[in-house]
Amino acid sequence: MSTLHIGIAGAGLAGRTLAWRLLRAGCRVSLFDARRRDDLATASMTAAAMLSPLAELAVSDEAVFAMGQRSMQLWPEWISEIEEQAGEVFFRRKGTLVVAHAPDQSSLEHFTRLLQHKLPEGCREQVRTLDAAGVAQCEPALAGRFGNGLFLDGEGQLANDQWMAALAAEIDRRGGQWLEGQAVNRVEAGRIVCAGQTYAMDVAVDARGVGSKAQWPAGNPLRGVRGEVLTVECAGVTLQRPVRLMHPRYQLYVAPRPGNRFVVGATELESEDTGPVTLRSTLELGSALHSLHPAFGEARVLRLAAALRPALDDHRPTVEQRDGVWHINGLYRHGYLCTPALVDGLVHQLLGSTATVKEERVT
Repeated sequence: MSTLHIGIAGAGLAGRTLAWRLLRAGCRVSLFDARRRDDLATASMTAAAMLSPLAELAVSDEAVFAMGQRSMQLWPEWISEIEEQAGEVFFRRKGTLVVAHAPDQSSLEHFTRLLQHKLPEGCREQVRTLDAAGVAQCEPALAGRFGNGLFLDGEGQLANDQWMAALAAEIDRRGGQWLEGQAVNRVEAGRIVCAGQTYAMDVAVDARGVGSKAQWPAGNPLRGVRGEVLTVECAGVTLQRPVRLMHPRYQLYVAPRPGNRFVVGATELESEDTGPVTLRSTLELGSALHSLHPAFGEARVLRLAAALRPALDDHRPTVEQRDGVWHINGLYRHGYLCTPALVDGLVHQLLGSTATVKEERVT
């Protein structure tokens, strides 16, 4: 058990998950965030939380794939641990179905070729082509609607709102100090300046996402990428797993949630605009969803939301140390896919440094 006092700037997905793991290890943790813990206008809460290492490999690289594979080992264990104290978190691992309408078959074929080329040889059996009967068996609600498809075995999903709420409850229960609704001015070695007041700790971690932009090196700039999601409720459709609908301009994804709810997304805009979802995006998401199944035409719109995802030029999430401060950032569209691997690695590095920190203080 560690006795380190660790300060974390940013209580989003990465910061909150890191705080929980460090508290479990016996550390003293102070968590600082400009937003309230129940704020929905964040990247962590504006996400489908699909766990798709295979599907994401088509638009990422082997480093992200490796992090995703490691995270897929950790997610079941971590969810089981948190459910012991904080209640149920929806988690399902039934794979992903990828389909395309007849005019967009070339997009599905291109996606399939990319995966076959980029997947490590030992993982290729996780990708299976389906005919119309196979699609119907996989998702009966889509029977007769698609002539073929692709099944990505082993992929999963979770309810991000339940995960974030469970983390908050566990941080409180384990005695974490939480300063919420107070802007972090800067993060330095051994201290965090928040709302004009300086707080000292053994180790400082910056997990503020786009909020860290001003402190990020110009040689590897951090930027915000706008993502938009639509949440609907529809009793007329039942899906067992996330479905991706291929399109020449975007991939629509539909992630089922408990209570006949579905999180729908596709848009990824090189913009740092934080305003409401545009009419164009609303029409594109809605029409694509309706094309997946006409019953979605009667779906009730529960939420339209946009948020900025932190991205680096190479689109790789990163953990690094600069000037005595640890940084976990650049999660981009891979936040829920990669966070367990990133956090687990950082925890081991932080706790591995405990003896060194104490020795230096003694001398």
